[in-house]
Formats: sequence, C-alpha cells, structure tokens
Amino acid sequence: MPRLLAILATTHALIAPPSQRHGTAQRAIKIVDHVNMNHEKGRHDLLKAFYFDLLGFAVDPRKMENLDKGKKTLWANAGIAQLHLPEGKPEAQPLDGRLTLAYADLDRFDEARLNAAHEALEGTKFQMRANADGFDVSCPWGTPMTIKIDGEAADPRGVQDGEASAPLHMTDIALHVSRGADLAGVQRFYTSVMGVPEGDCTLVADQLLQLKIGPAQTLSFVAKPFGKANHAELGEDEEGRPTNGGVHISMYVDDLGAVYDRADALDLAYVNYRFKRRAHTKDEALDQCMFRVLDVIDPDAPENGAIVQVEHEIRSCVKPDGSKYKSCPLREV
Repeated sequence: MPRLLAILATTHALIAPPSQRHGTAQRAIKIVDHVNMNHEKGRHDLLKAFYFDLLGFAVDPRKMENLDKGKKTLWANAGIAQLHLPEGKPEAQPLDGRLTLAYADLDRFDEARLNAAHEALEGTKFQMRANADGFDVSCPWGTPMTIKIDGEAADPRGVQDGEASAPLHMTDIALHVSRGADLAGVQRFYTSVMGVPEGDCTLVADQLLQLKIGPAQTLSFVAKPFGKANHAELGEDEEGRPTNGGVHISMYVDDLGAVYDRADALDLAYVNYRFKRRAHTKDEALDQCMFRVLDVIDPDAPENGAIVQVEHEIRSCVKPDGSKYKSCPLREV
C-alpha cells in the first residue's frame, strides 16, 4: 500500500500542475459531486464528531432535520462536493479505496480538537496519524482518507447549499480494482463512454489509472494489493427488481443524452430500485436529468464483462428546458 500511495502522490503532480489547474478546457464529466456510502444506523453522533466537528464538513441544510432527529440520511458538504451518508441496514459501508481532502491549512487540527475527536470516537475504527504532508485518517467505520495542505485546491466554480464548510476540497476519489484488472480497459470506458479526453488520463505501471475531472479533482482506480475489490451489494427489492446497496459516485456531464446513447449501445444503462428516481429509457433519463451505470467494461471487449462494478449516478447539469438542474453545484453551466 505505501508504494501505491507514492504512485498516487506522484501522479497528482503529473496530471495537475498548480499553474494549470483552473484552465477552461471542456470535459464531458464536469465534476464528481458526491460519493454515497452508508453509515452505521443510529450513530449520527459519530458522523457529527468525525465529519463536522473534526474535519469541518458542513451539514447540508436539505438534510439538517435528519441530524436533529438522529436518523436517516445526512449530506456532508466539502466546498463544491459532498458525501451522501444514508443509514446502513444496519451496518456501515467503508469505501474500498481512499478519499483525499485538501485544506488551505491544517490549523483546525489543533490539540484540543484532536483530543475531543479521539474521545468521541473511542471504540470505533477511527485513526489519525501525522505524515510528512498532513494526516492519514480512517473514519469511524474504516474508510481511508488522506488530509493534506493545498492552497489551490478549492474549486471556484460553485459551492453546495448552506453554510460554508471549512476551506477544503475532495481532490481525489480513489477506488480499488482487483489485482490484475485491466486498467487500460477502464481507461477506454471513460474515454469512449464518458467522454474523458485522452490527455486527461494517466496510467501508471498497470497499478493506477488517474483521470483529471474538473480543475482540481481526480478520479482514480488503484490495483488492490490483495483480495478482490468490492463496491456493489447486489440484491432484489420486495418485487424482485434489481437493487444495489453499495457505494456509488455521482457526476455531472455536459451532454447527458450523448453519454446515455454510448452507454446504452453497450447495454450499460442500469436501474437501481433502491432509489425512487429511475430511468428505464433515454427519454426518462433526460426528463429526470440522470441515469445510472453499474458495470465498467472495456468497450473494445464487452464480451469480457465488468472489469469492476461501481455504480455511477450520471447527472445532467441542465433540465430539458435548458435551465440549470437544481442540485448542480456549478454556478454556470
């Protein structure tokens, strides 16, 4: 794992030199706006102590009443991005990967705040260890995170609703793939289906694929040192329809219809009956401003099946009438 972390750190510098971060190049994926992962049912106290009190995420006002009630989903805002934290049934859902959080400075992590966090989170999987650039952290349920200083990390294009978070940004979402997985095929999925430019993709030693998303964010796929990667929890609802209770990532794209056409041509459009919004057709996708994909495949060899299963909630920045979709955090689309 240390070797892979070193590769990740090196590749950040290769992809996004600070002087180039806020360019205006057009990309099909505008932003990965949220990661959805379950927390332990009934433990909003742990969410509050970790995400809000320690890390400085802001409570999204659209879910504030749930914090007051101590149940159901919370949204934790980090500048322009956020985490969606629904209740598990009852277990939590640690990310099989790593999140990187960049702060303008690390002043908030003083002795008093760290001591309070250790006390509030005692008995959980929470850990926080200093490294040369910041901290390595585990959430109360084991999701690994890296905290670092980066004064240029904030994305100036928008912000989530409500009070501002601490000056932080989710600069990288790293997801594991099983050892030996075809990362070149994953790259072809993102260039051919999702429209990521070839120049925004970096493949390192068959161990890491990193995609530049927006001016200060990357989406990475990292070979797992051992074991199989797992992001999906597949099942059926009471009527026998497919569900996935696993982690998902959400992203906004320039042209939802074009992305849907490319995904549908490979039979990748997916309906998850866990959620009320469901797009069975292109027209429904355009009407609802979203559709989902579960299987990441190589478009050059679709017969080989999924390289990795990770649910993508693919959203449109605009509604069918051309107005901005209400949840899109970008000021201009």
